[in-house]
Amino acid sequence: MVGQLVRPGQDRVAIDGREVGGAPLEYWMLNKPVGVLTTVRDDRGRATVLQQIPDAGGRLFPVGRLDLDSRGLVLMTNDGELAVRLMHPRYHVEKEYRVTIAGAPAERALQRLRQGMQVGEERFGAAAVEVLAASPTQTRIGMVLREGRKREVRRMWRALGHRVLDLERVRIGPLRLGALPLGAGRALARDEIRALREAVGLP
Repeated sequence: MVGQLVRPGQDRVAIDGREVGGAPLEYWMLNKPVGVLTTVRDDRGRATVLQQIPDAGGRLFPVGRLDLDSRGLVLMTNDGELAVRLMHPRYHVEKEYRVTIAGAPAERALQRLRQGMQVGEERFGAAAVEVLAASPTQTRIGMVLREGRKREVRRMWRALGHRVLDLERVRIGPLRLGALPLGAGRALARDEIRALREAVGLP
């Protein structure tokens, strides 16, 4: 349509089925360290995820968020259609975390996480919760969420009376962090891109 606006990074323009204009689609994963912002720029000069992958050629943006005090898997892309679907609750894309909390949670607390719990005006819940390791002073727990609301994991544990000591995201849908070193990034392999797109119903 003449005069129609195109949103960079989200809309695709094609003539006779062939895409025109815009940068080639890129897909990168990063093992974000604590203290790095999940944004493309910061007016206070703090480190951002985009600065962690200088080899990327396109204009990338992070998919979803991972707060300043957390570490682990961040997906970066300029594929707007994929990004929107991965973040939308409708597609139920799982995010998996490894969480270390102070103290030892009671079984009742773990059940509240699994069954869903009210925190303020919001209702949170985990698709899966598993104790991975425990000591007298702290517990390491695996958690799977299907939503990505702001500081969701930390807010749940705070409501249960436990302080989060460490929070690492290790999976987004079929994409796993694996052995990628902390602070490093790499381009996704073709099969990883295909698996992400299939997970949200894209060809």
